[in-house]
Amino acid sequence: MIASPSTLAAVAVGGAVGSMARYLLMTAVGQWLGTQFPFGTLIVNAVGCFTMGVLAELAALVWSPSPELRALLMVGVLGGFTTFSSFTLDVGLLVERNALPAAAGYILASMVLTIAGFFAGLAVVRSLVSVPV
Repeated sequence: MIASPSTLAAVAVGGAVGSMARYLLMTAVGQWLGTQFPFGTLIVNAVGCFTMGVLAELAALVWSPSPELRALLMVGVLGGFTTFSSFTLDVGLLVERNALPAAAGYILASMVLTIAGFFAGLAVVRSLVSVPV
């Protein structure tokens, strides 16, 4: 199923808002606590995952957001704020379904593949670009 234009617009607007919020919060935290340790990223991920949990549980129990509002908040804003919130939602859903081996496998695969992908990207660029010493 292809998303409706209004849902796509909601994701785009939410993504812009979430990205700006991430930048502002990370900048403020960096000024407050310094940048020697990634406190800004850690706080953004923790806040984003907490917010995803709140929205997911509200939507499951007492709130029926429209598809556009759900896309705006959970995909757009939180996706722009932190993609870690989507990962956490996926893990949470697997745990809630009592699919613990799948959740553990997903966590392990996500960590290994994303970190490996990062270093593979570094290696590709380093193999293609010569930097003068």
